Amino acid sequence: MSSPPGNGVPWGRLLADGETVARYWSHVLRRGPDDCWWWTGGLSDTAHGTFRALSLPGKTRRGTVPAHLFGYRLAHGVDAIPAGMVVRHRCDEPPCQNPAHWLLGTRGDNNRDAASRRRLAGHALADVRGAIGRARAVQAAIAAADPDHLDAAIAAALAAGNPTGAHQDSLF
Repeated sequence: MSSPPGNGVPWGRLLADGETVARYWSHVLRRGPDDCWWWTGGLSDTAHGTFRALSLPGKTRRGTVPAHLFGYRLAHGVDAIPAGMVVRHRCDEPPCQNPAHWLLGTRGDNNRDAASRRRLAGHALADVRGAIGRARAVQAAIAAADPDHLDAAIAAALAAGNPTGAHQDSLF
């Protein structure tokens, strides 16, 4: 018997549950349509958001899914990620939850994206803290910021990972 798409995660049930969807959105700092929407919940060691979508018996974190996979399916449908495809971030910010920043591709496409941008001055992938340090710095800035100065706090957290001050314009 083959497992359903998504490694056995009951995506249809999760996406249809209003409480689960509300909990997902409670961890997303939604901003302008072109801005990154920062994940404020748990992070994986690669800086992707982790979302405890459901609780399953046992001592493991079963039921925890990558937040961007939950969000992508929420935006595009339960079967929106074909086998062999991954959700890539146009912004190269793993915790970003803005559906406009996501696109499907292969793991090879994702690796080529990273290789082509990793050394660009001021780029997310060139941050001296690494992806997880960058994501944690942004989360800390969001938590500490006065709501009226949130954008400045995020910008300062991002800039701190680029001590040279060099800047590379967006590729998209």
